[in-house]
Amino acid sequence: MITIDQVSKRRGSKQILTEVGFEARPGRVTGFLGPNGAGKSSTLRILLGLDRPDGGVALVAGRPFARLRRPLTTVGAVLDGGGAHRSRTGRGHLRWIAASNGLPRARVDEVLDLVGLTEAAGRRVGGYSLGMGRRLALAAALLGDPPVLVLDEPVNGLDPEGIRRLRVLLRDRAAAGGTVLLSSHLIGELAETVDDVVVIDRGRVVALGTLAEVTGAHRGLEDAFFALTSGTGPGTGHGGRP
Repeated sequence: MITIDQVSKRRGSKQILTEVGFEARPGRVTGFLGPNGAGKSSTLRILLGLDRPDGGVALVAGRPFARLRRPLTTVGAVLDGGGAHRSRTGRGHLRWIAASNGLPRARVDEVLDLVGLTEAAGRRVGGYSLGMGRRLALAAALLGDPPVLVLDEPVNGLDPEGIRRLRVLLRDRAAAGGTVLLSSHLIGELAETVDDVVVIDRGRVVALGTLAEVTGAHRGLEDAFFALTSGTGPGTGHGGRP
């Protein structure tokens, strides 16, 4: 389980997050939605130990990320930025990560196949498209076969086939009991993938619940998203549930 409990963060005079709280549960795909600048990435960076909150806690499997004994086998994450050296091949990049984390070399080819990157694995990362880079980052996140996945804007740069493959993979992970947390600024991109939704705007949670609960009072998913993030929809009180 992922637990975000009353997390607050300020940078200088700007309040970035205000008592953000929600859970992402095993066996479920949770969508973390909000417009650009709403606080999604800041929340995920705190969850993954890349930033510190001023208040509250963020836990993966009941622990802060920094206290996980083998992080790659507990949580796989994809944030903005590729992280792979442009001169390395895709396969070489994954083999380096596997070796440095004590993971079997055979796992590299398994994850390349999972993300549909086998044919391009021998090419240098510098020649990858944006979508191929996202697939490589996802492959790295899957190397340790973690029960938890945290993905920031996962469909960015993917073609329709890549989006379909990603959707199937994430649904399969949840069906096997995994916890999946996806962030996006477009609810339509995740509507066929998520079970639960958390909507954040201006650093505050404005709605949470199942996808049907959050969107049920609106004619369309995009209408629901804009209504909730503008504070005009039902159940939009701080941390409230429709």
